[in-house]
Amino acid sequence: MMHYQLMMKPNFLQCDPWPSAQKLQKALEHSALIARTVISNLGKGQETVSISSNLNPPHWEFGHLIWFQEFWVHRHGLQSNPSLLPDADALFNSSGIVHSDRWQVPLPSLDILQNYFSEVTERSCALLRSESLTPEQAYFIQLSLYHQDMHNEAFAYTWQYLGYVWPIETDSEIPLLNSTDLEPAYIEMPTSQIQLGSAPHSGFIFDNEKWQHEVTVPRFSISSHAVNNGQYLEFLEAHRDTSSGSLLSLPLHWKQEGGKWYERSFHQWLIMDLQAPVRHISAQDAQRYCLWRGLRLPTEEELTALMLSSTVNWRHSGLWEWTSSVFLPFAGFSSDPYQDYSAPWFDGSYRVLKGWSSYTPEYLRRPQFRNFYLPSRSDPFCGFRTCLA
Repeated sequence: MMHYQLMMKPNFLQCDPWPSAQKLQKALEHSALIARTVISNLGKGQETVSISSNLNPPHWEFGHLIWFQEFWVHRHGLQSNPSLLPDADALFNSSGIVHSDRWQVPLPSLDILQNYFSEVTERSCALLRSESLTPEQAYFIQLSLYHQDMHNEAFAYTWQYLGYVWPIETDSEIPLLNSTDLEPAYIEMPTSQIQLGSAPHSGFIFDNEKWQHEVTVPRFSISSHAVNNGQYLEFLEAHRDTSSGSLLSLPLHWKQEGGKWYERSFHQWLIMDLQAPVRHISAQDAQRYCLWRGLRLPTEEELTALMLSSTVNWRHSGLWEWTSSVFLPFAGFSSDPYQDYSAPWFDGSYRVLKGWSSYTPEYLRRPQFRNFYLPSRSDPFCGFRTCLA
């Protein structure tokens, strides 16, 4: 058996094969356009948001994502290499700024941030146009690109949480079913051996996916569809006390008026589609639902097994889906150069999610990708499916 820790190359240089420079440049330009469009279309005063553990100040987040790209791609991860923006490390290095302090730092004007963003992006594109990338450059450009993509998705769920207009056209964030679609059912999955995690030389991966290893997944039954709005509404109605109202909190983006239920999509209230997957549900509420139904959440291994299987018998929800598994390192884990991506969150408090949302770029939609949030979080585009207990 190969011992990965004995390989000659550093772990992060085993993320080949590298995409072409043209492909990376196209992706970087598209990701940059999303970030700039979102920030440029904020209404007056909307950049000011209340302190929250789940949010970042929008202008701070915009500065952070381009600082990250400059730091890793052009400054080689060294604070001794100067930034294009004075005091950039003190302003935007998330590793050194307590979350609540992000509301207190004296941010440059938006014009200065936009210029900084343009300069760094152009430097990265010039590097890609040279078509002479080293493996290190290819790795760090991908790292900064995918980091920016994740912040673009964070902008989307923050705008949804705040009820802001989302200025980017995207696929419907609520996948719809139709009469010819697959009928919901529980799929019997036999005992199987699957590969969990990612292998060296399989393209870019994040360090929490290291390394691929075989696991046995005992037989289980899992729902072909994620829990939908109608099913979740039944759960809420079952916990309604006629004297004091609901004993459970409604999702923040739900309301009832005139006997009809509505669901908010960014700034618009739409008549609820009861067949659409329920979204913005915390793992804690998902577990309460499962307990009420006599069901359970799938484990990371089970949901990975489903996502590695044929899609003939099941439907993706278009959401990140909760598992019951705590976010922990695989055996032999080691941090990559950006050490704060995974390691600080292996404290037993976070929960693994699998899948992707409509705001996740296609190239990040991989069965082995491991997302993670606190189980109390409901603001991301997350939902859940169930297993028979």
